Amino acid sequence: MLYLKIHQAIMQTDPLQKCAQVQRLFKDWNRQQLLRKDDGKIEDIDIPGRPDQPVLVDPRQVQRRSLATEQGRRILLHSFAHIEFNAINLALDAAYRFRQMPDDFISDWLRVAAEEARHFRLLAEYLQQLGSYYGAFSAHNGLWDMVCKTRHDVLHRMALVPRVMEARGLDVTPGMMKKFAAIGDQRAVDILQVVYDEEIGHVEIGNRWYQYCCDQRELNARQTFQQLIDEYFSGRLRGPFNHEARLAAGFDEEELRQLENCL
Repeated sequence: MLYLKIHQAIMQTDPLQKCAQVQRLFKDWNRQQLLRKDDGKIEDIDIPGRPDQPVLVDPRQVQRRSLATEQGRRILLHSFAHIEFNAINLALDAAYRFRQMPDDFISDWLRVAAEEARHFRLLAEYLQQLGSYYGAFSAHNGLWDMVCKTRHDVLHRMALVPRVMEARGLDVTPGMMKKFAAIGDQRAVDILQVVYDEEIGHVEIGNRWYQYCCDQRELNARQTFQQLIDEYFSGRLRGPFNHEARLAAGFDEEELRQLENCL
């Protein structure tokens, strides 16, 4: 029943229903009320459950995210909400797809999904307070695209989604918090602080399971990561890095120095 329930949550199109399903999943798994057994074929989920809006566009066509106007503030908060919505699905997909991994792997990613669901609800509710809603603006599908590209290999997934895509959030969120503070939007700051603090834990989970996969295959973790950066990102990462947050999330200084050569 476990994998069937996870798949149902991934394919749920209503955001609030998805959040509720995720919370129930996490609780039922922790109460040992879900049996871990093969529920059939692992589906390639090219399009997870999502509402008709937001309209997905090329990243270069997403509306301008500027705090200079009220509308720009809503667009920026909407982009954060969209990231968190996608993050729910990517955490669920990890728990659903990689069935060779231990129970602790499922526990970790269902916890991540539950926390991402809470982040999404905080942002969606605040958007409503500002006279907007999730789906009001265009968005892009970059995060889920990487989920699809790495669905064939758990090592690739752990390396590139938490350690690259989500870790980038640790780099940029403090700057966003400062900008919201500068315009007196303390509620946005408080929400992003919750997101930031828990995302450190999410990246740490990715780091830990990446190292686990490398150990299982007797691979050098740093060399393998560099090879994957070359393969998927043409050898280049976006920076600068937030050393404090990345260190808390399981990177070390030597690795960060090596990665900065990829900027």
